[in-house]
Amino acid sequence: MKPQTPVRISIVNDYDVVVQGLARMFEPFKDRIQVVEVSTNQPGRERVDIALIDSFAQTRDINEVLAAANAERYVFYSWSLKPELIETWSRFGVIDFLDKRLTAEELADALERIARGESGVVSSDYPASPDADLGQWPGREYGLSARESEVIALITQGFGNEEIAARTFTSINTVKTNIRTAYRKIGVDSRTRAVLWGVDHGFRPDAIKAARPDAASE
Repeated sequence: MKPQTPVRISIVNDYDVVVQGLARMFEPFKDRIQVVEVSTNQPGRERVDIALIDSFAQTRDINEVLAAANAERYVFYSWSLKPELIETWSRFGVIDFLDKRLTAEELADALERIARGESGVVSSDYPASPDADLGQWPGREYGLSARESEVIALITQGFGNEEIAARTFTSINTVKTNIRTAYRKIGVDSRTRAVLWGVDHGFRPDAIKAARPDAASE
């Protein structure tokens, strides 16, 4: 049985393109999922049922992220649902985790179940693919996959390979592979040039007041 009123959610990430892209995924389901606001590196203003925290290039302290998200429940949304990631966020009281490979309808269904009181980890049956056509991210228009983009974002913020591996819960070899393929796509051959490219192409975190979707662009 579906909730009688839409589930009120906020979408949390440090990049406006990420939160706006995710908000657009819910537009066909607005009778079920109401995106009340999107928050980019700023405190939420309206109390919501669920704060959907997108893992893309997440660098803020977990306590800081949760304190800024004004919600009854917190849901972590990530490509990686490895046990160590779940254990890390669970220590801070987050008990709901959703796979980024879920389709928009599957994601809406999962959020409704969470709003009804269910909890846990919802994974996808689809093969792991960094090129899945879900959501939006910086550099997508330049051919970067979501994971390549995330690596470039973290490089732009000054993180080394081992730090990136730790923050993305991937191996150092995976990070190096993503760096190589990303560098080819954006036409750079050094970390310094990658940072300069990232600064010029929107890879620094945004700081926009929490607002309803697309309000910042009006």
